[in-house]
Amino acid sequence: MKHYKLVIFDWDGTVMDSIDRIVSAMRSAALDVGCDVPAKDAVRNIIGLSLPVAIETLFPKSDQAQVLALKESYKHHYVNVDQTPTPIFDYAIELFQSLKQQGKELAVATGKARDGLERVWQETNTGVYFTSSRCAYECESKPHPQMLEQIMTELNVLPADTLMIGDTTYDLEMAQQAGVDSIGVTFGVHNEVQLKAFSPKAIISCYTELIKLLV
Repeated sequence: MKHYKLVIFDWDGTVMDSIDRIVSAMRSAALDVGCDVPAKDAVRNIIGLSLPVAIETLFPKSDQAQVLALKESYKHHYVNVDQTPTPIFDYAIELFQSLKQQGKELAVATGKARDGLERVWQETNTGVYFTSSRCAYECESKPHPQMLEQIMTELNVLPADTLMIGDTTYDLEMAQQAGVDSIGVTFGVHNEVQLKAFSPKAIISCYTELIKLLV
């Protein structure tokens, strides 16, 4: 694996094991608003998209008032009600520390809103590792490449020197559109077959494998 100057991480399903809480909160929001409750797999499949795009995908027949209610109810359940644990994946922090020691820049490109990312950074003491980030509402939703393009411009790093790590096809397609190499992880949303369609440099199943590749 080549040495990259900039390594960009997705968050949910890549750094944080938050998928079960996202699924639970979205299904609870549907109940609150009176929409048909989507299947668990359907909710899993929208993880990584910005929340407005995710809701439009899951609830295509909803009117504007329902969409707004779903957004607010989802956030309420995710932050204040649902107690499903959302730990950082094992050895992720060890990887961050090692990459920083090598002088690499780290960043986050996530479908979370800014307040959500800042909240989990504070809760997990991980924000210190990241020089830049782009969130939902700040850029086009994945798989549009704008998040990566803006991060690279901000940090003055070329696509050839940048690596994207993510658990969804949205992450890897975003990287492909930005001309950036990628690594897929299978402990999040999408499986190896789905991820392979976007030609990642590697597909790994745990952070110890990622450490062997990058450190």
